[in-house]
Amino acid sequence: MMDVKDKTVPRLIAQVVKNNPDAPAQYTKNAAGEFDCLTYAQMWQKAVDFAGGLLSYNVQRGELLGLISEDRAEWQQADLGLLAIGAADVPRGTDASPSDLKYILSFTECRICIAETNAAVKKILDLKADLPLLKYLVMFDDPTEETLNLAKAADVVIHPFEEILEKGRAYNKENPNRFEEELAKGNWDDTAAIIFTSGTTGVPKGVTLSHGNFLTQLVEVTDRIKLYPGENALAILPVWHVYMREVEYVILSQACGMTYSKPIGKILLEDIAKANPVILPGVPRVFEAVMEGIDRKMRRTGGITLKLYNFFVKTAILHSRMHRKMFRQNFMAKQEFTPFYWIAFLIPWILLFPLKALGDAIVFKKIRAMLGKNFRAGIAGGGSYPKNVDEYFWALGINIVEGYGLTETAPIVSVRHITKPVFGCIGRPLYGINARIVDMEGNDVGKGKKGVLQIKGGTVMKGYYKRPELTAKAINSDGWLDTGDLAIIGMGGELKILGRVKDTIVLRGGENVEPIPLEVKLEESIYIQTAVVVGQDQRNLGALILPNKEELELWADQNNIAYESFEGLLETEEVYKFMDSIVRDIISPKNGFRAFERIPRFALLSKPFEVGRELSAKQELMRYKITELYAKELKAVFKE
Repeated sequence: MMDVKDKTVPRLIAQVVKNNPDAPAQYTKNAAGEFDCLTYAQMWQKAVDFAGGLLSYNVQRGELLGLISEDRAEWQQADLGLLAIGAADVPRGTDASPSDLKYILSFTECRICIAETNAAVKKILDLKADLPLLKYLVMFDDPTEETLNLAKAADVVIHPFEEILEKGRAYNKENPNRFEEELAKGNWDDTAAIIFTSGTTGVPKGVTLSHGNFLTQLVEVTDRIKLYPGENALAILPVWHVYMREVEYVILSQACGMTYSKPIGKILLEDIAKANPVILPGVPRVFEAVMEGIDRKMRRTGGITLKLYNFFVKTAILHSRMHRKMFRQNFMAKQEFTPFYWIAFLIPWILLFPLKALGDAIVFKKIRAMLGKNFRAGIAGGGSYPKNVDEYFWALGINIVEGYGLTETAPIVSVRHITKPVFGCIGRPLYGINARIVDMEGNDVGKGKKGVLQIKGGTVMKGYYKRPELTAKAINSDGWLDTGDLAIIGMGGELKILGRVKDTIVLRGGENVEPIPLEVKLEESIYIQTAVVVGQDQRNLGALILPNKEELELWADQNNIAYESFEGLLETEEVYKFMDSIVRDIISPKNGFRAFERIPRFALLSKPFEVGRELSAKQELMRYKITELYAKELKAVFKE
């Protein structure tokens, strides 16, 4: 296990640099489309120079700096540099809405903000009246003349990243011991980042994470996701999401290199061919898209190739199902009698083996080659990994392991072991992290029973920034964090997530959506009495909609639509199209909703919700019950 005791993130990386100065650290694409490489020593020097530049502007320990950027080499250099001198970052992506940026940067009182692009800088400058403390902007891209003029008008000084590095080199030369002194002062409990959750509700929550929160996971996750100096991993996700940030710490802590790419099919496959990564971290949708891309290619080919592909995939999935049963590789909610499976499956397992081997030789081997010659595993996180995708890659011999976590746990709680995966679960909690399942009264229900997952340990956040009342609500007096997820602990200690209790919806692409603002907006229509937005672990959102009976029947009469009952009216094509036009008009960019918040399909309900069935005694929606009661309707909504 990795020793992280009494360290900070930059002190750990400094040790890695000392031991592996010439190992490749960062690969970035140049204008010719080829990858340029920085070694660990070169990357660290840029971090040191950046830290010196910040010190020259009197950045203090504990000071918060905005970091508005997508993933790139400079992000990691800036992050390590500012953390090394005791500052902390407030990260967000360049697509953040002006309202989110206004809230986040003003609430954290940022004097300095690092931003990637001219477009991001322009959004920030437009908010200057609401950001009176903002004095300096550091840009990764070169500022345009227009950007410089806007900054001058807003009384904000812009520095290109390279300029700060130059200032840092001069400062460090004049103050030769200052950086090392600041690096040594860092503590395990120092704040490293404040990461704000989705602002869909209008009030984002700032999750305060310490160096210790990030480092606790590295003790054991580096055994489950084992990497070696000189190997390469692909970085394709937004690093301001805590999942990708921690994965990059996992990579750097093991002196592995990172190749910066994009989760776009053509670009991703080209970069995989060039980089030959050993691991590919991604949201479930990335791996689902890879599977669909392979299927699509086979369908276009057609003929005997398609028939062979379908036959061998089905055979391999069937053989893998039997194999997992026989060799105890499945998640088990209760004890199973393994000898029974050997009796039942041994002969068909033996008979199917040659067919699976043949499929591997003539089909699956070629598919695996698409992921490069060094590929060891994909890491699926940020959302639930669909069972059909899991089975597909398992059968093809492509190792994709599912992990689980929250922003509030920095984020990794558990992840399957690459060399010893268990199907249908997220693995056992990492060393230093305790998990328990409780009922609605908070009683521990033990193994094999469904309940609410609670987490305790070194990864649990320090709290919500300046929101003690929300912190007290999330973490009880004994230190247990309520995740809001329904789960079960299996016989082997593995965790399986079954759904959510709290409102937040996590789509397969990793997007977090608060359903209440969408529902409130939909219910503003005179034609919608009740709306329930759903979509946990789906590609996109859906909804259950109870129309206003009186208004809809009036509309039907005015439009000469014949019907015998309200239920019959809801089944007509005219009504669905009418309601669809209302939903699309309401949940649209003009009303401030984002693309992933659209609702392409929904089901119409005829009966109002009842207390004790869909509603609690306080007449609040019991979402987990609604998904069970309307499983049939939801299956139709999300039919692909």
